[in-house]
Amino acid sequence: MSRQIEVRVDGRALRVPAGISVAAAIARAGVAVFQRSVGGEPRGPLCGMGICFECRVVIDGRRDVRSCMAVCSEGMEIEVARA
Repeated sequence: MSRQIEVRVDGRALRVPAGISVAAAIARAGVAVFQRSVGGEPRGPLCGMGICFECRVVIDGRRDVRSCMAVCSEGMEIEVARA
């Protein structure tokens, strides 16, 4: 069994396998909509390799981090916009 770490997604504690991407952790938390387009359409991760920028979140106070390119670390605070 892989080692588990704890992160917080929108204030909710979540245990995830060490080495998992932030985007995958957010999906495990049941979140599919990361932001809204200018027209109000729901947006979420699309490419999974850092090109589309649809998965941007706030990590430990740092804005516009591509969650598909970031790896979870113990105690990480993740905020998903969904505005």
